Amino acid sequence: MTYDELVALEHENWISYLTGVVSRTSRAEVTRTGGVVTILTGLPMDWFNQVLIEREEATRAGVLAGVAQARERGDHFVVRLREGIDDRFVPTLTRAGLAPAGQETSTPGMAAFPIDDRAIARHASLELEIRRVTDDAGIEAHRHAVTAGFGSDPAVALGTACPDILDRPECAVYVGYVDGAPVVSGLGWRTGRTIGVYSIATIQSARRRGFAAAMTARVVADGVVAGGDIAVLQASEMGRPIYERLGFRTVVRYVAYVDPTHRSRS
Repeated sequence: MTYDELVALEHENWISYLTGVVSRTSRAEVTRTGGVVTILTGLPMDWFNQVLIEREEATRAGVLAGVAQARERGDHFVVRLREGIDDRFVPTLTRAGLAPAGQETSTPGMAAFPIDDRAIARHASLELEIRRVTDDAGIEAHRHAVTAGFGSDPAVALGTACPDILDRPECAVYVGYVDGAPVVSGLGWRTGRTIGVYSIATIQSARRRGFAAAMTARVVADGVVAGGDIAVLQASEMGRPIYERLGFRTVVRYVAYVDPTHRSRS
């Protein structure tokens, strides 16, 4: 497995996840133009309102079309470029009036290959009961944990963690419980041999007990059973050391570009 192949699989999985979980959001639009994918939902989180370079042959016109669409809708959006891969579009964004959001919004794209089975097994937690979600009650518990864990607007979980997602064979949703209360969320998204790890969020009172690592380990372990042999995710800087202990390594970094005019109005 080459570096370029790992980067491509990480990126493919992320786009598949993003476009998949917003499919039931009432205002969602997913548009593909000139090798660029534009995902707009109106939800109050830029994760679900962004423009990404999807294909190697992506064009300047495709990038500008995505920016124009986002501006026309009025959603708070970002354009994320992969450092060293999508740099040719930096002048295009600059001329369009976008600017880097700052180093703090540089997102590590991480991959684990080969998957470290020992590290995964070592991070199981006897204190935490992890259940795979199979019904509406489980979806509600997942929404509670992910909203409390990220400190996000409840509308985000309502719009992306819909019961219909349980019917998608590539998706597995999880909740971790302590004494019957939901304390950590998780979601796995498979594309071919790739296991994507998403929505790892722990509520404030349950942090620093290894629950995020245990949930990540469960998502990866189930993905391996389903036939995957590569795990990928996008981390915050705070979460990155946790994932490194599980065998993940940064293979690419995403830099966010924003519309300063829009940002100043919000």
